[in-house]
Amino acid sequence: MSVKLTMLGTGNAAVTRCYNTCFALQYAGETFLVDAGGGNTILAQLEKGEIPLQSIRNLFITHAHTDHILGCVWVLRMIAQAMNSGKYVGVLRVWGAASVLEVLEVICRHTLPGKVCAHLGVDILLHPLEDGASFTVLGGMPATAFDIGSTKALQFGFRLILPGDLALVCLGDEPFNERTRCYAERADWLLCEAFCLYADRERFKPYEKHHSTALDAGRLAADLQVKNLLLYHTEDKTLGNRKQAYSQEAAIHYSGPVHVPDDLESLILV
Repeated sequence: MSVKLTMLGTGNAAVTRCYNTCFALQYAGETFLVDAGGGNTILAQLEKGEIPLQSIRNLFITHAHTDHILGCVWVLRMIAQAMNSGKYVGVLRVWGAASVLEVLEVICRHTLPGKVCAHLGVDILLHPLEDGASFTVLGGMPATAFDIGSTKALQFGFRLILPGDLALVCLGDEPFNERTRCYAERADWLLCEAFCLYADRERFKPYEKHHSTALDAGRLAADLQVKNLLLYHTEDKTLGNRKQAYSQEAAIHYSGPVHVPDDLESLILV
């Protein structure tokens, strides 16, 4: 059985021509959803990606920024409604830092119907994680959450061990912090933000917004000796040539495969 990654969204917080960064990992009929973007467009993306809500058994929320957490409210709403109608059987586990899960619960309890919120703590379980904590998804694959050292908001990434002892590392949506090297070094798949091209830095101001470029990501991938680099959380003004241009710029420093997926593009990881 293969592990498939589908990028449900690839854009930064302010995009209008693609969806905010979030993705799904699928294995043996089960889905692990990582973030959900900033609105109910997540429902359309899941439908277009042919990912049934009933398959989502674990949800990881990196941080509480609107472009990552608000779509999660819609996912919880629809899964709770499916539970009420007997179309979702079992438990949904939601993982994240305690303060992030607190934000999620507050939003849910203030905006969703009582019949939906009644599932919180019963069969929609919020699991707070600390830096370095372990958890399992996708039928027992081990994962480790880690604090990425964000300068803007508490944010966690994770290292997931895939079949064949391959490591997938999600670095969140801020520049690499040396404190996370032990998780990211020699990863088989490194998922890394690239706000724009270095060549376009004056146009998009990535460093002022505490983000990095495709050139920076390529240099990082080479330094960490990773096998595959995947770039996301980009601007949306250059979608027509984003894949080629970002790949070429990252390749200035990094000789391995560079993946710059479009929204709804899938990759087989193993």
